[in-house]
Amino acid sequence: MMQAAVATAKVWIGGEWRESDAEGVFEPENPSTGEKLGREFPVSRWSDCDRALTAAAEVASELEHIPAEKIAAFLEKYAAELEANAEAIVQAAHEETALPVSPRLKDVELPRTTDQLRQAAAAARQGTWRRVTIDRAKKLYSCMAPIGPVVVFGPNNFPFAFNGVSGGDFAAAIAAGNPVIAKAHPLHAYTSQLMAEAAAKALDGSGLPPATVQMIYKVNHEVGQRLVSDPRIGATGFTGSKGAGLKLKHAADAVGKPIYLEMSSLNPVVFLPEGLKENVQKWAKELADSCTAGSGQFCTRPNLAFLIAGDAAESFLREVAAAFNSREPHALLSSSTRDQLHESIRALKAAGATVVTGGRNLPGNGYRYASTLLHVSGKAFLSAPHDLQREAFGNEVMAVVAANQDELLDALDCLEGNLTGCFYSSASGADDALYARLAPVMRRKVGRLLDDKMPTGVAVSPAMNHGGPYPATGHPGFTAVGIPASIARFTALQCYDNVREERLPAFLREK
Repeated sequence: MMQAAVATAKVWIGGEWRESDAEGVFEPENPSTGEKLGREFPVSRWSDCDRALTAAAEVASELEHIPAEKIAAFLEKYAAELEANAEAIVQAAHEETALPVSPRLKDVELPRTTDQLRQAAAAARQGTWRRVTIDRAKKLYSCMAPIGPVVVFGPNNFPFAFNGVSGGDFAAAIAAGNPVIAKAHPLHAYTSQLMAEAAAKALDGSGLPPATVQMIYKVNHEVGQRLVSDPRIGATGFTGSKGAGLKLKHAADAVGKPIYLEMSSLNPVVFLPEGLKENVQKWAKELADSCTAGSGQFCTRPNLAFLIAGDAAESFLREVAAAFNSREPHALLSSSTRDQLHESIRALKAAGATVVTGGRNLPGNGYRYASTLLHVSGKAFLSAPHDLQREAFGNEVMAVVAANQDELLDALDCLEGNLTGCFYSSASGADDALYARLAPVMRRKVGRLLDDKMPTGVAVSPAMNHGGPYPATGHPGFTAVGIPASIARFTALQCYDNVREERLPAFLREK
């Protein structure tokens, strides 16, 4: 019996769902079983991007003058549409990513996504992101304004909260009055399609141009680089691998186009010795919990743990290994995710690390990998700091065991840039003198510094910084989470000099 042909999904360009000018198709898999999901999606040629860019450029000026209330109302209506279609969206994401329905997708990530959209709506209304500055004596007026069409590349690990058509970059760009071209991630293409359909419904009757939001599913590397460097683009937001991000950055930088990257982070956690003696089991459980949550597929999961040699450190590593061995790992996002994790662990071993436990693919259906604990001495880490800071994206952590305080300080000084860095220390104050030596070094290496708390969670708060020095991001002065600060990436500074009062934007005129 012949199988029925699978219809290829349409792209959303210029306010219409239309057939793609595709160079090929792809079919997502269920990573928990390895089976195809029976849906085809197009790999767009440049012509699809060109049409989307033309449509976005045509509406950019119109959007700049649309009242903030209409932009805010669209974002709120979109959040409501996502909630109304939550069951189908969550089920699609579960099938495409193997992430659990509850609590991860239904109870945590989708509410976080709708909260971001509503926070962006509030910011659009308030307008504080404009950072208005007025010198009436000199008749000078300055403010931030929309930068123009924004391309958003979503990552593989957050199908809702960082999705190109619904996530934080999307919300920030829309709040500032920019049209968005979303590049969905192929690992959750159907999820993205359902979310785009909700966005299209929210746009209908909103007073915003239909091309305010557009979406394509996949492009080849050459097309992607051409997209971020096109003259019609205002800026790009990207979350993903360092390799892909740097290629896009090179293309955008070559023509002076802003691109904001979140790429690679090891999120070092330092366990100070006096506190460790008191909390071996508790802290080992917290580390193991953080490393294995979502199979370690968070940009803020710890990949490096620093300790000072001693009985407590040895007991701690035994506890972490035991915790890893007692838990059945969840599926990774794809076969390529598992292959890349295994290759990274192989490279870390070649650089001097040894495997305490794990380091192997697991048998059976789907893409699972044994939770892996690596060990390296502080001396070995200092001999090859670059090679031993290779990111292993998944359920893995490497313990760096320093001989003494000085060696630990030197190791921290060798760290590359990270999103987060954390210290666990004694509540009695017994570690305070050592903390005072180490914390200033760590502070320069990370965007967010934590005490006595794993870095995995990223609160959606105006005070949050989800950024950091390279290679965590492409620029240490910006955040991908935290409205209104995250909106700044998709704005341009404008100044009016001696412009007549009636010609100024309304928000710059004298009340």
